[in-house]
Formats: sequence, structure tokens, C-alpha cells
Amino acid sequence: MGLFKIYQDDHADVTMVSNLFIDEYMKDANDAQLKIYLYLLRMMSVGTPTSVSDIADKFNHTEKDVLRALKYWEKCRLLTLEYDDTKSLSGIRFLNINSTVTEKDPPKESIALAPVVPLPSKMASAPAEKTDFSKPSYSLDQLKEFKNNEETAQILFVAEQYIGRPLSPSEIKTILFFTDKLHFSEDLIDYLLQYCVDKGKKDFRYIEKVAISWAEEGITTPKQAAKFARKYDKTVYDIMKALGKSASPTKAEADFAIKWIKEYGFTQDIIIEACTRTVMATDSHRFEYADRILSSWYKNQVHHKADIKALDEAYAQSKTLSGKPASPAPTAAKAFNQFPQRSYDFEALEKEILSN
Repeated sequence: MGLFKIYQDDHADVTMVSNLFIDEYMKDANDAQLKIYLYLLRMMSVGTPTSVSDIADKFNHTEKDVLRALKYWEKCRLLTLEYDDTKSLSGIRFLNINSTVTEKDPPKESIALAPVVPLPSKMASAPAEKTDFSKPSYSLDQLKEFKNNEETAQILFVAEQYIGRPLSPSEIKTILFFTDKLHFSEDLIDYLLQYCVDKGKKDFRYIEKVAISWAEEGITTPKQAAKFARKYDKTVYDIMKALGKSASPTKAEADFAIKWIKEYGFTQDIIIEACTRTVMATDSHRFEYADRILSSWYKNQVHHKADIKALDEAYAQSKTLSGKPASPAPTAAKAFNQFPQRSYDFEALEKEILSN
């Protein structure tokens, strides 16, 4: 089919939406987040105050859903939430979508929220620089209220279907933690349980660990979780393949990979380089061996492959100054010597690993 034009008869009574929002932000947001963002733009364009409860009634959402959406757009740095002295939400300020937001940015128009809109205390405080995702100690009364709630009873029923048995009180508290502290929606909890069970993991300690990692990444929808999971799985399996392993990673192996990716912040090419050197050096304890290499690079502030080359050259120069003979040129018959210059001693490193 051919191209067609899009036009209108007049330009009266419109709400302007940034093209950058449509191109970059709309694809990752869920329905509730999109509806609420567009509605806020509409209210701002006419200067009409609103409230969390009004928005919830307008779209048949809960107030938690509205607050969750507002937090999402604040995390995307498209708006900031303003609070009064009682830590109640008092205004929403739209930020400049076309530039990096700093404290020096001039404020844009704000939406005034209707007065006297009490928010739950756990949601009303301005967000801290680092969110605490530790699980609270819930009382029996809180647990009973959670079980008897019509909305959450469905979540517990779904969880029992995935796990294949009735949930223990401790496991029910973990589900409560997902909704109360992590602010996961029913859809996201459903996807979380399905994701873990499909991987053969029904242990709630594992499920909780995955949930916290998603919360730390700012994941609020199943779509975002699926995208994150695909990236995580692919990277870990690429590392497994680079180390000559074809089986699914064990928890210990996955923990090594996650440390290199998240804690050390290494790009995949640097991790694969360490894996390649490991394979050339040893047939056993490869994850431990690669970990020693990457830990050494991390301490030496390696950020690019050029930094590795500089370390290799410094090591070769130190060998020359110490009077030790230079390593022979690389040959196909001597695979290990394909990487002759190092900032560590492979033989000593392997002995250390095997002695542990």
C-alpha cells in the first residue's frame, strides 16, 4: 500500500506531545503509564488541578497504580513530584524532555494537585538516592489482612498454581513484600512466578532475589522484565560458551557472570577476552580463573580493551627489566603462547586456584 498524509481541518483544543516522547519513551511504557502521562499533559495545557484519586477514578485504576505510574515517569526524568511540609504530593513539574535535566534547568509549567490529597506514608516521601529493598517484618494482622483482601487473594491463588502447593506463611509474606515494598503489579508478579518456575526455580529465596534485581533495575511491567531477562540470559550464556561450557549455568557460575557485569561493570568484549585467555590457560576451574583475571583488571581500572593492552605491555617491560627472557612469538602449536604478555603469572595463578 502507498504512503498517505495525516492532517486535520483545524488546530483548536489540542494537547501537544513531544515527538521524542513518542519515539523514545512510549514503546517501553504500559497502558496505565501512557494514559496517566497524557492525561497530565491535558490537565497542564488547560491549567486544571487534579488529584491522585481523581486520576484513579478517571481510568478505573487504584491510587497505587497512579502513584506507581508517577514514580515511573519521575524515574524516566520526564517530570518531578513535589511535596508539601506534610510529605503529601502537592504538584507535578514537567521537565525538558529534549535535554539532560540538571538542578539549573528552568522550571516548566506545573500541574497543581487538588488540596488535601493524603497519600500512603510509604509512597508520600520524596525518593531517596538509593531505595531500600530489604523485606520488612510483617505482623500476623498484616498477613491476615493481605490474605483476606479480594485483590491480593487472586495473586496468592495464582502463586499456588505455579508452585503446585499451598503457600506457607513465610511465602505469603514474600508475596506481600512484592506488592507492598516493591510495588509490583499483579501482572508483574504473575510474570515473575512464571519466569522462575520455567527455569525450574520454585524456591522463594530465589524468586525474591530475582524480584529485588528487577526492582533495582526500575522494572514495572512484564514487557520490561522480559527484555531484561533476555539480555541477562543471553549474556550469561555467551560467557558460558566462551568458557567452553554448553550446559545451563549453575547458581555459582551465574553469580560470577553477574558480578563481572553489574559489580565490575565490564562490557561483554572485555569479559569474553578474559574467557578466551582462561580457555588457553587451563581446562579446569575456569570461572574461578576468569574471575581472578577480571578482578585484576577491575583493580587496575580497565575500561576498554586498549587498557588491557597497556597492562600487557607494562608486564612485558617489567619482565625485560628484571632480566627474564621474553616469551616466544605466538604459534598455532602452542595455543597458550598466543597471549604471551600478562600483568599476572598464569602458573602461579593456577596453583593458587587449585589450592583453594
